Amino acid sequence: MSSARLIVTVLGSGTSQGVPMIGCRCAVCQSSDPRDKRTRSSIYLAAPEGNILVDTTPDLRQQALREGLDHVDAVLFTHAHADHIMGFDDLRRFCEIQAAPLPIYGSAETLTKVESIFHYAFNPRTLVPGYVHVVPHYVTTTFELAGIELTPLPVPHGAVSTSGFLFSKGGRKLLAYLSDCGSVPDSIREIVKNVEVLIIDGLRDKPHPTHLTVHGAVEAARAMGAGRSYITHLTHEKTHVDRLRDLPSGIEIAYDGMKIDFDLSRL
Repeated sequence: MSSARLIVTVLGSGTSQGVPMIGCRCAVCQSSDPRDKRTRSSIYLAAPEGNILVDTTPDLRQQALREGLDHVDAVLFTHAHADHIMGFDDLRRFCEIQAAPLPIYGSAETLTKVESIFHYAFNPRTLVPGYVHVVPHYVTTTFELAGIELTPLPVPHGAVSTSGFLFSKGGRKLLAYLSDCGSVPDSIREIVKNVEVLIIDGLRDKPHPTHLTVHGAVEAARAMGAGRSYITHLTHEKTHVDRLRDLPSGIEIAYDGMKIDFDLSRL
């Protein structure tokens, strides 16, 4: 990869049960369109100085094999719900390839919960080859990783606060990732304002207590002035084609395997 590019891959764009859902025979779950096959929501950034994985979904192994991933320099965690962390042990292969522990980043609340579940990977007395080992970093303010500036974006998600992230370089607001949120507070909208690309939660049409609706995602994207917006974390309510048909210009539907390429030479 050229050092002047940031390439973002949508590893997964589906909600907690994925699409197709187990035992469902609806038109979406039986669709032959590959864009209607939605694994759990996650992204991967191939950045100038390293590769960043956001969340370790239960589908991580499948996602990594599909995209040919073989190196991860750091992992960001948005929150500790099962659909975002239960592929954690699949990090063992990246630790084995790199022969080193992986740094992980997130809020203290999130990483404390992750550690309580996967305690064996945190501060082991002996680093055993072939097993996952991580080094936690609690983040609250802007920090740098792989040549990119990252700003945590705390947003409400039911009883927990989810960490979205703004990825910037040289003053350019490249990407904001808000995968799980019931709303986007005004303070976060101001930080993200005029971002080039926004990936945002838009679960379904019907209101949900912890997620934005598609309509809510569209409203938030417009209010933040995003250059391009993609809705993620979708259910099996409508096909990709039907969803896309209903959206205004500049707002589209994310899908598994989608890539967004940023030219960093224009800083």
